[in-house]
Amino acid sequence: MSKELVLVLGANGFIGSHLVDRLVKDGYSVRAFGRFKDKISFNISPDVEIFNGEFLNQNDLEQSLEGVSRVVHLVSTTNPSVSDKEPLIDLNTNVEGSVAFFQKCVENGKINQIIFTSSGGTVYGDSYPGRPYSETDQTNPVSPYGIGKLAIENYLHYFNKTHNLNYTVLRIANPYGGRQKNTKHQGIIPLIINNIAKGLPITVYGDGTMVRDYIHIDDLIDIITKSLSRDLKYNTYNVGSGVGVSVNELVELVEEIVGRKAIIEHREQPATFAQTSILDNSRIKNDINDLNSTSLYDGLKNLYTEYLNQLNS
Repeated sequence: MSKELVLVLGANGFIGSHLVDRLVKDGYSVRAFGRFKDKISFNISPDVEIFNGEFLNQNDLEQSLEGVSRVVHLVSTTNPSVSDKEPLIDLNTNVEGSVAFFQKCVENGKINQIIFTSSGGTVYGDSYPGRPYSETDQTNPVSPYGIGKLAIENYLHYFNKTHNLNYTVLRIANPYGGRQKNTKHQGIIPLIINNIAKGLPITVYGDGTMVRDYIHIDDLIDIITKSLSRDLKYNTYNVGSGVGVSVNELVELVEEIVGRKAIIEHREQPATFAQTSILDNSRIKNDINDLNSTSLYDGLKNLYTEYLNQLNS
């Protein structure tokens, strides 16, 4: 009996590379779609087919779906910073490209499930209810990045209603862990670790009281993978730790682990940055009750150990 073939869009990225490794471990065959000009981040395996393609190329998308039963859509052509500066890029690439891809899935007719990774940190906006956001809270994104993610969610709902396309939206908090690059486009944690360790300054927006929810990459991958094999009750799930941590608290944790004080440079907080974003993860925990849970301290400590090993290798 042949293994089920899963298409991973954005397979060579931070989340995608971890997902490819986990899917192979769990017995899937994987078609890894992405740009592979640089090194391949995941482990090479006979169960992984490399598909060097462009997300905005219609022929590439159509060919990548051949023989596939499930899809994990991780591609994002922008990030919040880029979207703020050039909103049309997000609209013309992420939104338009995703809608075109969903149309290809409908035309294919054999796709059993699409998992789309949305943004739990931006789709709810800045009207924080004084508790973690739940999936039933009103979405009111203020950044082009969040607006685009929510638009893609709504298009999935449209294709479900019109063509019975089965989908799961995972609104992810702030993932961190191994293979994450220490640049501002890849999340704050690797940048803080690198800069504190090297005695370089850290840019902090506002007074450092901005609160975010952080989820370790292993915990996130556990949820994505199990979402492929479980009969889920809902189409939309928050995926986070359920715990809020301020930038100041995050810096203090890394200072403790690294054993060195941070050099802080404050800048004005952009208007599109929500002050507080914490996700209620009870829905996903109820539907998948055997999930991993890594504490932020343990996750940071392991990441710093990996960072030191890379420096010494």
